[in-house]
Amino acid sequence: MPQRLVFFNCRTEKEAKEATTAEVVKGRELVLAVLERAAEESDFLARLADNPSEALAEYYTLTSKEKAALSSGDIKRIEEWVGKLDDRLATWLWCRLNQEKW
Repeated sequence: MPQRLVFFNCRTEKEAKEATTAEVVKGRELVLAVLERAAEESDFLARLADNPSEALAEYYTLTSKEKAALSSGDIKRIEEWVGKLDDRLATWLWCRLNQEKW
């Protein structure tokens, strides 16, 4: 939905594509920032494990798809967006999958 709003606020199709591309890059960076933080901060990792929605609430610009993928540990989808993750960045995702909570 945000992409449609971006298009209507742009004068040209080129501007809309550039705005959409910027949103994709921003989303990618936010997803990586969440994974980086989970790998570095055990308190944040514990909050993610206990209540992902609450822990991700401060990342309010994540899309619902990004939040859902992070909450469920959807490694495949996340790697489609950001590329292959190293073991350190995949820490949270593997923890979530091992919890068997979806």
